Amino acid sequence: MKNELMIVWTSTNKDTILNMICQYALNAKSKGWFDEITILVWGASQQVLSEDKEIQEKVKEMFDIGIKIIACKKCAENMYIEKHMKECDVDVFYTGELLSDWAKEGKPLITF
Repeated sequence: MKNELMIVWTSTNKDTILNMICQYALNAKSKGWFDEITILVWGASQQVLSEDKEIQEKVKEMFDIGIKIIACKKCAENMYIEKHMKECDVDVFYTGELLSDWAKEGKPLITF
């Protein structure tokens, strides 16, 4: 059985993004705390990611070590930033069912 974690990223606070979300995800993956990590960028956090170069670099660093980063298509459509999410190489799709199934299966889930 895979040791999986999903982090739901909703924060727009840059300090929280860099010092909690990114730092924890990078450590959890590189130190083997979890085999697979998925970060779901949801809501207003997508806007921050689409605009902030430093955060985009951290996302690239997470991609490079095998962290999967996805974003909610409906949120991106509502904010007219779907193109920007795809430019950040984030996988954009409707994520409500995925998140619901994850929770129903009792898999670990952290929200920031």
